[in-house]
Amino acid sequence: MSVTTSPLTDAAFLTADAESGVALRFTFSTPLFAPRDEVASATLWASARGVYEAEVDGVPATESVLNPGWTAYEWRLTYQSFDVTSTIRAASGDLRLALVLGNGWWRGQLGFGEALADYGDEIAVAATLEIVSRDGTVQRISTSDAWHAAASDVTRNSLYGGQTIDARLREGAPSLAVRECDVDRTALAPQTSPRVLRHEALPAQRIWRSPAGRVLVDFGQNLVGWLRFRVQGARGNVIRIRHAEVLEDGELGVRPLRNAEATDEFVLSGGVDAFEPTFTFHGFRYAEVDGWPGELCSGDLEAVVVHSEMARTGRFACSQPLVTQLVENSVWSQRGNFLSVPTDCPQRDERLGWTGDIAAFAASAAFAFDSADFLDSWLNDLLLETEHAPDGAVPFVIPAILKYANFPADMMSGWSGPTAVWGDAAVWVPQALWYAYGDLDRLAAHYPAMVLHLSSVEPLISERGLWEHGNQFGDWLDPDAPPEDPAAAKADPAVVATACLYRSASFAADAAAALGKETDAARWRALADRTRTAFIRHYVTEAGIVASDCATVYALAIAFDVLTGDVRRLAADRLAQIVRDSGYRVTTGFAGTPYVTWALSETGHLDEAYRLLLERECPSWLYPITMGATTVWERWDSMLPDGSINPGGMTSFNHYALGAVVDWVYQVVGGLRPAAPGYERIRIEPRPGPGIEWAETSLETRQGYVSVAWRVEAGELTLDVALPDGVPADIVLPDGRVVEVHGGGHIFTSTV
Repeated sequence: MSVTTSPLTDAAFLTADAESGVALRFTFSTPLFAPRDEVASATLWASARGVYEAEVDGVPATESVLNPGWTAYEWRLTYQSFDVTSTIRAASGDLRLALVLGNGWWRGQLGFGEALADYGDEIAVAATLEIVSRDGTVQRISTSDAWHAAASDVTRNSLYGGQTIDARLREGAPSLAVRECDVDRTALAPQTSPRVLRHEALPAQRIWRSPAGRVLVDFGQNLVGWLRFRVQGARGNVIRIRHAEVLEDGELGVRPLRNAEATDEFVLSGGVDAFEPTFTFHGFRYAEVDGWPGELCSGDLEAVVVHSEMARTGRFACSQPLVTQLVENSVWSQRGNFLSVPTDCPQRDERLGWTGDIAAFAASAAFAFDSADFLDSWLNDLLLETEHAPDGAVPFVIPAILKYANFPADMMSGWSGPTAVWGDAAVWVPQALWYAYGDLDRLAAHYPAMVLHLSSVEPLISERGLWEHGNQFGDWLDPDAPPEDPAAAKADPAVVATACLYRSASFAADAAAALGKETDAARWRALADRTRTAFIRHYVTEAGIVASDCATVYALAIAFDVLTGDVRRLAADRLAQIVRDSGYRVTTGFAGTPYVTWALSETGHLDEAYRLLLERECPSWLYPITMGATTVWERWDSMLPDGSINPGGMTSFNHYALGAVVDWVYQVVGGLRPAAPGYERIRIEPRPGPGIEWAETSLETRQGYVSVAWRVEAGELTLDVALPDGVPADIVLPDGRVVEVHGGGHIFTSTV
């Protein structure tokens, strides 16, 4: 939005000099032009470099937290609008405004290792309140140097490190000199992403003392958020709370957090104090509590679940409880990692918008929740960051905060240029959104990033027509790779990259055609055709053996339709043999895992796909659940069978990427697929397999509510389908029949 149309045009961005951990409090009071009962409307607009909380007449202006969220701040700093009419009408006396400003992502020392990346040294906040009276009188109050500044009760705030709140400072804090901060107002834009909200509060399930005598609390679910409580104790007493996802040797397992302290501290005033650290967040199931006055009881504190606002749309349950739990684990991992941006993990010194993770998981995400607005906002930033990237490639993380990292000069030397899977997020995430929601306008908005990505890849295509130049992550976290080298996969990175190039070029051609860009469609289709020809010529034998002969390369070549005809059949047979030879344990990493069950089930190897899904020994999807997991793990063996944490330096217990198999669960086991973008036509095709006797799947589509329930008894399938009125669907039954229906409820039986 331009300066002339921004509601913050007249608002100064305010800051003040204080220690970097101190949250700043800005206040202003003024008489109202009209009686409060004559106020017709009142709107507050605000934004910040940092994160802010706003109050009007002592009442929070919004239920949302961590505003304005995280975007590509250099080119898109969003502002929020809040209707505060009822608050102003209900109060009395002079109008009182307050803004509390914390570091957030702007000055968050983000990234891993020595990155400590910030957007700038100064945080700042701006706001404008517009009050319209019934007679049309307008009063506008904006931040300016007339406002008062003081330190707040927050003396330390860090997304990674945690927060310190000193309740004694609520009695009064030192004043600070207000300064105006120069901000590029051309970057100001209205918020389009969903708000970050508190969604629920979980009570403590168990409180006990560890072998070392520490007080531990288990909330029963790995979640993202913070603790909230009221307490009374001696003035100056400090309650210290550490957070972690797991226990090790009976103590809090903090090693996977690396440099993230994930510690909150609360200094008591002597009276009854309410504490809630809303300028940080933690990924945790367990908390260690030190300094609590008296005995800590289960009703004394609660865990507040925080994530971006998304409506739950898809659900799944089946006769195998571990598979049902796998789906729920993926749901909780999505909730925890969809906090302003789609992050890799929510707990350690990282929490970045890694493109490879969401490239793998986008289809699953769009089924479980209405992710359209959330991912559209993130894709806006992906386009901006790619347009401004020095090498023209999609950055590995969006927003691209690592460009400000303080790494040693040679550390990132191999981290540049276009990368398969990660860069393909520019294509695969829009592809998932197109099939889920069928929004042509948004497809058009996302298309330019597809062009940038593919254009950046083209110079790296070798004379043989393969993507075998440049840097690759490959099949990241292959379970056979050593813990200290997650890129050491069995799959040849060039084979992975070339298969990915074919998929991306193919969908770009489809998108261009849907948008009426025929010249572009021909360009991308030609690239796809050349890539497929080169892939088959150089990587595939007549016997269907794909170079590097491991599950991932077969999964990609089959699921992406690089292979056709007899070669596809032979390759599928070889994949099935690899799966059998592995004892049905997973042998794929980030690149292959979302597609290996698809490649099996779509080529006549449904039994192998089911057995792979249902395997319980490590590595497998169900192994973590047998170990008590309530979210998806980053590594197949993030926790070893003996209960110890994986020795690698990169281990998260809340990482949705390897949970991308749930897309196959929804569509193949559940049997609910889009037959046209946005489910304008639906395909109901449950594929019962060994080990699951019934399944129930539902989805709130753009066309309406769809449910599919099936059960197998004595070799006969009973299928119960409910469709939105008038929506066409193809019912594909195991006995080969295909029945077309239009809306309504339907029951079918079939032999299996």
